[in-house]
Amino acid sequence: MVIEIVQVVGFGLIATFLIMVINEQKPVIALAIALVTGAMIFLFIMAPLQSALELISTLSGQAGINNMYIQTLLKIIGIAYLSEFGAHIARDADQESIASKIELAGKMMIIMMAIPIFQVLIETVLALIPGGA
Repeated sequence: MVIEIVQVVGFGLIATFLIMVINEQKPVIALAIALVTGAMIFLFIMAPLQSALELISTLSGQAGINNMYIQTLLKIIGIAYLSEFGAHIARDADQESIASKIELAGKMMIIMMAIPIFQVLIETVLALIPGGA
């Protein structure tokens, strides 16, 4: 794991230096380098991410946790990371208004996906309260 993060950080720093040098002469190329670098880093983390997801699935199965809850939580985490990633790309392109809308859309999707979990949580709490349900 340490070697992988060193590679990612090194790749990112090299790209950053290259962008700084090129940005004054060719800002469009600098933006393209930034976008490609972000995509490459994102692709680089896919294999470790898949391993982590498989481990979470195995552990939740052993703990007897309903798979629907784990899938929902993982989807919520994925939405959070993807919306943050998209917002950062928009900010790199100096599009703050688009970035804020991407973040807002991500937050709204998270709320919508969390509603079933909140519903089960509230039903569980009400069932525990004497005379509550």
